[in-house]
Amino acid sequence: MIFSRKTLWTAVLLAGALPAAAQLKNYTIAEATNGIQTTLAPKSIRQASWQPSGNAFFFTANNKWVRMQVPSWKTDTVLQLAALNHSLPPADTLKSFPDIKWLNTSAAWYQAGCRVQFLHAEGDKIQPGKSITLPEGAEHITCNRTGELVAYTLDNNLRLAGADKTYKVTSDTDKNIISGQSVHREEFGIDNGIFFSPKGTLLAYYRMDQTMVNDYPVISWQETPAKAELIKYPMAGGTSHQVTVRVFNPQTEQTVTLQTGTPADQYLTCVSWSPDERYIFIAVLNRDQNHLRLNQYNAATGALVRTLFEERDDKYVEPQHPLTFLPGSNDKFIWWSQRDGYMHLYLYDTNGTLLRQLTKGSWVVNGLAGFNKDKKEVLFTSSQESPLEQHSYAVSWTNGKIRRLDAEPGTHQVQSDESGRYLFDVYSAADVPKRSLIRSTDGRRTKMLLDAPDPLAGYNRPMIRQVTLTADDGTPLYGRLILPAAFDSTKQYPMIVYLYNGPHVQLVRNQFPASGNLWYEYMAQRGYLVFTMDGRGSANRGLAFEQAVFRRLGTVELEDQLKGVDYLRSLAFVDTARMGIHGWSFGGFMTTSMMLRHPGIFKAAVAGGPVMDWRLYEVMYTERYMDTPQANPEGYEQAGLFDKVQNLKGHLLLIHGTDDNVVVWQHSLRFLKQCVDKGVQVNYFVYPGHQHNVRGKDRVHLMQQITDYFDLYLK
Repeated sequence: MIFSRKTLWTAVLLAGALPAAAQLKNYTIAEATNGIQTTLAPKSIRQASWQPSGNAFFFTANNKWVRMQVPSWKTDTVLQLAALNHSLPPADTLKSFPDIKWLNTSAAWYQAGCRVQFLHAEGDKIQPGKSITLPEGAEHITCNRTGELVAYTLDNNLRLAGADKTYKVTSDTDKNIISGQSVHREEFGIDNGIFFSPKGTLLAYYRMDQTMVNDYPVISWQETPAKAELIKYPMAGGTSHQVTVRVFNPQTEQTVTLQTGTPADQYLTCVSWSPDERYIFIAVLNRDQNHLRLNQYNAATGALVRTLFEERDDKYVEPQHPLTFLPGSNDKFIWWSQRDGYMHLYLYDTNGTLLRQLTKGSWVVNGLAGFNKDKKEVLFTSSQESPLEQHSYAVSWTNGKIRRLDAEPGTHQVQSDESGRYLFDVYSAADVPKRSLIRSTDGRRTKMLLDAPDPLAGYNRPMIRQVTLTADDGTPLYGRLILPAAFDSTKQYPMIVYLYNGPHVQLVRNQFPASGNLWYEYMAQRGYLVFTMDGRGSANRGLAFEQAVFRRLGTVELEDQLKGVDYLRSLAFVDTARMGIHGWSFGGFMTTSMMLRHPGIFKAAVAGGPVMDWRLYEVMYTERYMDTPQANPEGYEQAGLFDKVQNLKGHLLLIHGTDDNVVVWQHSLRFLKQCVDKGVQVNYFVYPGHQHNVRGKDRVHLMQQITDYFDLYLK
């Protein structure tokens, strides 16, 4: 992470100048818990969007929808909340501006209660247009590009509503046959189950049959008597659900099923339409997740047309992104792949011919932002400068030349207009709360829209040190050390290690706040050191870095975290007799693993929502990283924690939500039973009604609980 000299000297002065520090505030537990998303969030441009096929940038302010013409920067109000409410019945009256989504250059829509309201651009005005009222309980609402059709789910079935007719696309009476929703437990980048064709005339959707999966009870303790809701939860090595992709034609009211073949428990990912609506492309992944076929299907008949190419890996292949066709092209598309060890972009044609690897290097592509058709460039974000930062780039799809589009250190999130001539760029860094600007991709124009003031300026902020350690294989490991307020290097302080260290998560980045979490700063204000490090297995460092944990979760990651422990022990101001560790979910697994597999290092630990035995976790995630329990019994045995409870030294608090449908409650309950059987004392706290994470106001209670536990044993 990059910290400016100004930031470090400011932190030193705040820590050392007692009269100045006395004037600064400490966080309340509520501010430390939820403040960075609420009262202490940096100011931002709300609901930013580019109008399709135009040069207008839209955002909301003071309950108005505002349009900015680019590059003249002329700004005007095109719609007010009062006008929206005038078109709605009293029951659907809006208290704030809704989330408006563009459909095309002249149409947009938003949802108000059970009503889908369309908006139409007429010259310089935007007016409310027609609306479609949906039944109570409608979910997963999606509009086609013309705004003539609205797809939605009602319970487990899929419906399609037009202005004059509603189609019952599916009518399954078994609640375990589900259409139009996410499948494969939202792995492989899947976040929806409805796919309108580009022109909006056809509707593809997922159909998931999970009747063959074991029932699993989630108990609602708020009812009297308590009520069991049976969900389907496919555990590692067990029977998984079966998925197909179907296409509904509203003109003929006929449905075809794409002939994706067998075995039935394969994974269907990256569902993509061809621009001419004749074909659908699906990445078909075997259950072992080591062999992918990108297949093309006839949308009218469902027949397999061809396999464009295949990808194999001796560990796993993980497709995460649909095809993205070049603008104006029906036969050239971008494919994401980690085949060379890093996530990069590849240009293919629909015959399966690789035309060019567009990006290459020991860095990761993070996002695809758009295209500049005139310059034949793909706009994207990546970690090319540093795995701790994210920047925007353009790459030519004709010669592979890459150029950087932004200039400032930090983490950039960008939206491109349809032409690719402008980016809306929002970035932060350790000493930059948030800057929102529009920049031209030719580098000639930049317009600062908002340079957010520091919302933490009045608080007693700690000093932060960047830490780089080295794994056993020579890989650099990035971490951060947060020093207590009024730090004195001649004193010793209690230490808290916060960790996750699982796939798809990165904790240490150059972004605001530099600490990564205000609760860390809150603990520093209370006299703690706080340390965080991303070890092997975590995100944004390439395939070898992530796959180092394959078939042995909780081993290599612990080795890397122990490198952090060695570093902390080398610091004279760390009181090694008062060290604590905390993590949630995979971090809860890591926390418990550290206490049982390397006992005696930490005096106190808090593990939230912890995986205790990977045999009890879901199929897709677990089998990717561990194979099945049948194929890798030694790995599961080594990673499992039930048979290691007798190793516990120190104090362990386990926390679990009673309604957890991700890491099911059985994990910690069975662990408790082992503790009772073996006479091992642990502390335990549950959050009734909460699922995998404790959110909202109850999260303040959670963080107070964790704080009090460390205060009890480390102070």
